[in-house]
Amino acid sequence: MKLVSIAIIIGFILLYFVNAALKIDIFNSEMLVHSGIRFFTGFTILGIGYFYEHKLQLKIAIYLVLALVLADDVLDYFRHVDSFSAEYMIHNIYMLLWGCVVGYLSMRYLKGKTGDQL
Repeated sequence: MKLVSIAIIIGFILLYFVNAALKIDIFNSEMLVHSGIRFFTGFTILGIGYFYEHKLQLKIAIYLVLALVLADDVLDYFRHVDSFSAEYMIHNIYMLLWGCVVGYLSMRYLKGKTGDQL
């Protein structure tokens, strides 16, 4: 649990610096939704599906991530929300990577904890 907690705390600290450097306001509803989608996509597909469980091939995992992110960007285009810039792309990549690390460490902790009890 220490590694998961450390990853979350360091992730929040780095998120603060990324948002400050890129001048992104994360506390509006649009950015919270985008960040959540990216984080949980990285958490489930990359962190759990590819890196921990090895259920997905890297090519399939990348296609799934790109499909979900592209669907979100297309929805923004039709709603006339302009969130397609280099700053937002850097922020989105950070959220995917942070979700991936937290997802992998969470599953490692959960499987190790249940494996000890069996």
